[in-house]
Amino acid sequence: MTLLERDYRHLWHPFTQASEWEAQDNLVITHGEGVFLFDDQGRRYVDGTASLWCNVLGHRHPAVDAGIRAQLDRVAHSTMLGLTHPPAIELAERLSALSRLDRVFYSDSGSTAVEVALKMAFQAKQQAGETGRTRFAALSEAYHGDTVGSVSIGGIELFHGVYRPLLFDAVRVPSPERADPTDEARCLAQAEAIFAEHGDTLCALVVEPLVQGAAGMRRHSPAWLQALAKLARDAGAYVVADEVATGFGRTGTMFACERAGIEPDFLCLAKGLTGGYLPLAATLTTEAVYEHFRGPYTEYRTFFHGHTYTGNPLACAAALATLDALPAVLATLPARAEALGEKLLALDHPAVAERRVFGMMGALLLRDGDRPFDPALRVGHRVALAARRHGAIVRNLGDAVMVMPPLVTEEPELETLVQAVRRALDDVG
Repeated sequence: MTLLERDYRHLWHPFTQASEWEAQDNLVITHGEGVFLFDDQGRRYVDGTASLWCNVLGHRHPAVDAGIRAQLDRVAHSTMLGLTHPPAIELAERLSALSRLDRVFYSDSGSTAVEVALKMAFQAKQQAGETGRTRFAALSEAYHGDTVGSVSIGGIELFHGVYRPLLFDAVRVPSPERADPTDEARCLAQAEAIFAEHGDTLCALVVEPLVQGAAGMRRHSPAWLQALAKLARDAGAYVVADEVATGFGRTGTMFACERAGIEPDFLCLAKGLTGGYLPLAATLTTEAVYEHFRGPYTEYRTFFHGHTYTGNPLACAAALATLDALPAVLATLPARAEALGEKLLALDHPAVAERRVFGMMGALLLRDGDRPFDPALRVGHRVALAARRHGAIVRNLGDAVMVMPPLVTEEPELETLVQAVRRALDDVG
């Protein structure tokens, strides 16, 4: 029995239609090196998804490998319920210094980082005596993960619609599509009316700063986000920045909030935090929020939330090594980001209606002339599969082909990646 036959017998893949998965030509990835992945047939591919946007330094990075190995000689896991350990302490100090936020709560994925922020914000407002603040505001077409709270503030109907009976209602704020001043002014005017009506019921506004990645790279300007954050703060609500996708250099700076010029009350991190090595997430917040959870034991102001692998020492060691390596990568990133942008913007094909690039985040929006392709044609999906024949792995979101390579991808590999997508478009026709 082949590896794929064994997969088809037992595995359930995320965001994957089972009948489609079993009918298509799939890859078995056996190892990686730098910005490349290799399959069980020995074929090499540029990792154009950064292994789902998390691998920022490339595969088998020597410093990250060494950091994990060194920690293995100490302890692989120890609970943080009633105990602590050096890697978690040092990483919290480092993240606090980078973000200017005081407190760090660990979990294990982007979804849980957001879920933690939602529960903290809600409980903090309740324990501050603001008991009428029970709702959250979030952007249209938002994506914040797949746990129930994170899905509740999500706004992508394809992903979230089936679960609506399980969810709480979010106050939905319209977001611009491409940082156009007219569109931003329209959205901000609507946001002002929404906060005027619902502001006193909100405990937090949740945003993906500057780029809504899963929505097909929707963009808004720093000025628009600053104005939106001010509306939230003026209404007495916290600001939660979901930087799961945009953090750790993806937009060109360590965090997108730096480029946006905002200081959130909560910062949600995951993906690139460990260089794409191990599951680790962090929810950062202020000392002022933390103070709402202090009190005598019998007042039960504790944050009753935790995970078995919270602050796993191996994952924290990987994160510390990643943070050590990132400054040098960020210092040389502008040239690589410029090269990616130039190549994607120059990609000319009748099916490409729009090219969106920001930092090391890119998307090609595909259309049939002036209208969307018939969804049954699965054009974006077919392009993503065809790119593999030309030496690159990319992922589509509907008919948006996402191009998100590791931050260390150099010009020749970027050329291979973009040309693979170009040839895939020709193959699909």
